[in-house]
Parts: sequence; structure tokens; C-alpha cells
Amino acid sequence: MHVHVQAERGEAKFWLEPRLELAQNYGLTTRDVRLAHSLIKEHENEIRNAWHKHFGG
Repeated sequence: MHVHVQAERGEAKFWLEPRLELAQNYGLTTRDVRLAHSLIKEHENEIRNAWHKHFGG
């Protein structure tokens, strides 16, 4: 399971399993990556629920 994050200057992909971690970064600053990681961690349960609702399982 993963999530994509987009910003004005780029995007990143984060794995949610087996643990939250950056998979790829395409142009985001270190600060943006840290902020995205923090927001994903804060909302991880909501993201997982939405993912399961959208993709099933």
C-alpha cells in the first residue's frame, strides 16, 4: 500500500507497509518530504480507510 503526494514543485511516493517510509521523490525539497511524512503519519488511519474503500479489501 502506498500514497502519492503532489506539490507545486514535484511529487513523492510513500510506502505505508510494512512501515511508513519514502519510496521515491521527484523534486520535493527535504522540508516538503518531512512535512508530507508528518501529515501522512498524522492521518494514516484515514488514508488506509480511504484506500481500502476505494480499492477494496
